[in-house]
Amino acid sequence: MPDKKPEPEKASPPPQQADYSLREQMAMMTRAFMASPLRNTIFWLSGGMFTMILANAGGQIILNRWYRPFYDAIERRDVPDFFHQLVIFFLIAGGLLVLGVFQTWLSQMLKLRLREGLTLDLIGEWLKGRRAFRLANAGAIGVNPDQRMHEDSGHLTDLSTSLAIGLVQSTVLLVSFVGVLWSLSSGFTFHVSGHSFQIPGYMVWAAIIYAASASWLSWLVGRPLIGLTGERYAREADLRYSLVRVNEHVDAVTLAGGQADEQRRLERDLGTLVGVLRRLVTANVRLDWVTDAYGWVTIVAPIIIAAPVYFAGDMSFGGLMMAVGAFNHVHSSLRWFVANINTITDWRATLLRIAAFRFALTRTDELHAVEKQIDFQHTSGDGITLRDVEIASPSGCTRLKEKRVTIATGKKVLVTGDPGTGKTLFFRALAGLWPWGSGHIGMPENEAITFVPRTPYFPPGALRQAMSYPLGEDSFEESEFAGALKRAGLERLVASLDRNSRWERELSDEEQHQLAFARLDLHRPDWVIIDEALDMLEGDARKRAAAVLTKRLKDATILYIGRAGFADKIFSRTLHLEKDPGGRSLKPMHVPSPPEKEKPPAEAGQETN
Repeated sequence: MPDKKPEPEKASPPPQQADYSLREQMAMMTRAFMASPLRNTIFWLSGGMFTMILANAGGQIILNRWYRPFYDAIERRDVPDFFHQLVIFFLIAGGLLVLGVFQTWLSQMLKLRLREGLTLDLIGEWLKGRRAFRLANAGAIGVNPDQRMHEDSGHLTDLSTSLAIGLVQSTVLLVSFVGVLWSLSSGFTFHVSGHSFQIPGYMVWAAIIYAASASWLSWLVGRPLIGLTGERYAREADLRYSLVRVNEHVDAVTLAGGQADEQRRLERDLGTLVGVLRRLVTANVRLDWVTDAYGWVTIVAPIIIAAPVYFAGDMSFGGLMMAVGAFNHVHSSLRWFVANINTITDWRATLLRIAAFRFALTRTDELHAVEKQIDFQHTSGDGITLRDVEIASPSGCTRLKEKRVTIATGKKVLVTGDPGTGKTLFFRALAGLWPWGSGHIGMPENEAITFVPRTPYFPPGALRQAMSYPLGEDSFEESEFAGALKRAGLERLVASLDRNSRWERELSDEEQHQLAFARLDLHRPDWVIIDEALDMLEGDARKRAAAVLTKRLKDATILYIGRAGFADKIFSRTLHLEKDPGGRSLKPMHVPSPPEKEKPPAEAGQETN
């Protein structure tokens, strides 16, 4: 799970709901599976599992045939034959035990590989291009992606494996024992009012009718569990999100004395979850009335069905027990749906969440396809070109006042504007994260551009890893790390270069920005675009950061987006951002999501300047 989540600012309109059919969901998941690098491994494990299921079915048939001589020996009080049949039983049971243990191992390995494959697929789709950023601004489906990729994917693969194995095993047993039960039923003769007649496959038809009635009634009563289970997972995610948010900001909450307010929020989220769980309990109790009632009746049902033939003297006690065993195998195979109705509804709800999330991932590139977009290109020129740049967002239109701009190599340019004009939005447009608007942005084709956001990111691990990110610590000498820290005013951290920590929690906000400039000093890129990072520093720390730009990066091309004042002494040119009241606004983005309520996300394009 990510260490931090963006805190909601303003709720966007509810997402459009999509009624994805089961066929569409399964087709999409099948395509993902076929493209997985673990596909062959999963095929081999599945083949081994199917072989074990067939072997187990053969063992069950042998065990069922053993019933007749064993119970007949009991009926005859034949002690030698009784012990002989016990020896045979232990041989059969031993073989089934070995097969069962090996089948369990294959089942667990299959679940493991399926989870690995699905999670890798979701992570790959999520981090492809700029999808993660755009999905975060795509509505409710973009909230809590960690739960979809971690908990939901693991839960889905567990349920899918268990259900698939159970269904295949029940089908194999059904095919195996229908023939046995049919042959046993062929000798059933009914005597009514002096007349005798036979019903071909009598016990087979009885098992089918009995199981079909149980399945139909169970589905009728248990169907509401699908929606309730999906809503439960959404509410679980809300509560977890709220707990993580409080934990991440516990210092600010404590200093502000806001514990009582946060407690009320957590209690509200818990209350919502408990309300859903209560409805789930009620639905499960209704379903238990059906499944448990059929379960109790099933104990005596095969004996009752075969009793007329047995009491008429047309069947031995061993034959009755053999018929009962075969009936139970056929019935248990037919009532697989009834026995797994809770698991099926859980699987259906989880599949809906995963499928909707993956659909959203693959469709984020199509968001606002009908909206006009900025002409963003990598050009063969040596500079950055800006032509009639306007950026559309749900909160309005931001434009660059200067219509034609070329920033040559080695120049240092300031872009400024009043609070709320959309400076961070302009920064995202330059990075290619926010494509909606009009005009032209040209970036040098063969140059790597370093983007420094307002809030720096440091991966967990050693300090040298955070400073060298994303190139890797081996790209720099030991003295370079120490020198960059000292020039940024962070001498005390030189001794901590190899210490692992969550640096965004250990360092103050100002120290984090100092460390960001130390990282910039270490990397010394030729092209840099900065979003207000200097404005976050004061006094000596600000002077040291400015020295990095003027001395260490004196030959670099720097585009700084921030407030005018101290920073304008560094730059040779100033550009201006402004709001365009008559400009085009962007309609709120919607990605189809499953029919459930999610926590409102931050509004697309919203920023604080």
